[in-house]
Amino acid sequence: MEVQALLITFREALEALLIVGIITSYLKRVDHQEYTKYVWLGAGLAILASVGVAILFQVVFTGFAAMGSEAYLKIGIMFVSAVLLTQMVFWMAEHSRDMKKSVEGKMDQFITTGNVIGMVIHSFLVVLREGVETVFFFAAITHGNIGAAMQGWGAATGIAIAVIVSYLFFKGTMRIPLKTFFKVTGAFIVLIAAGLLVQGISMLQDLNIIGSVMPHVYDLTWLLPEHPIDYEHYLRDHGVAPVFSGEVGVFLKALFGYSSMPSLEEIIAYIGYFVVVYVLVTSRNTNKKNAVQTKTAVQALEPKEKRVM
Repeated sequence: MEVQALLITFREALEALLIVGIITSYLKRVDHQEYTKYVWLGAGLAILASVGVAILFQVVFTGFAAMGSEAYLKIGIMFVSAVLLTQMVFWMAEHSRDMKKSVEGKMDQFITTGNVIGMVIHSFLVVLREGVETVFFFAAITHGNIGAAMQGWGAATGIAIAVIVSYLFFKGTMRIPLKTFFKVTGAFIVLIAAGLLVQGISMLQDLNIIGSVMPHVYDLTWLLPEHPIDYEHYLRDHGVAPVFSGEVGVFLKALFGYSSMPSLEEIIAYIGYFVVVYVLVTSRNTNKKNAVQTKTAVQALEPKEKRVM
């Protein structure tokens, strides 16, 4: 869980800091630093609002637990988080290249019209989006106990690294190719999303909401049990300890949804998820390529049309 929390807070905090940093750097460059305080005001309000969302989420979750519906809410959180994580990766891949230009364009509009409120709202929404996503992802990896994720070393470390990286980035002592950065972290996020999807299906099967054609396709408990309890049971039943500790299994299960005895449906869902992601990536790249070719062809025709006229 700690590694997941680190990766999530690092990515979300860095994303927010990069956008806020782009805004404040631009205001400084165009000699309008008087607006910087409004940007930080919006960011600060968004952090408070995110804490409020986390508290509200925890209250709602506790209410569901009291009604005996905790498991269903956990499953729902896992599936929704898997979708959100995947969407986030695609969104950033799409916008990371033009992010700076887009943000600066909006700032130009606000400065020209003197729209201070719009400036506050813009920075508020940028940071709030990352905060709400963090709340959802924490709920998914902790099965609803958001406080547990915040109290561990992972979340704090992720935020600290994000602050250091963004500071070095805007001081000009570190070069970060945003497109490559989001590709690398996006790959880890996709693995986490696949793991959440599989864990959700596993819980549905544990609750007998869905059945299984083959409950255990293979059994790797002898090699890597997915929990220390499984490790102890294997040692008790066979008199021989598994090769790896159950703690390693817990780590891999939390990070990638590892299962030592997966059902056929879990394997199909895991592989199917990556197939869908691959198809979406390929389709998007093809559309981009076609758009570039069309634009090039139109530009090549324009001079001829002018000569005809």
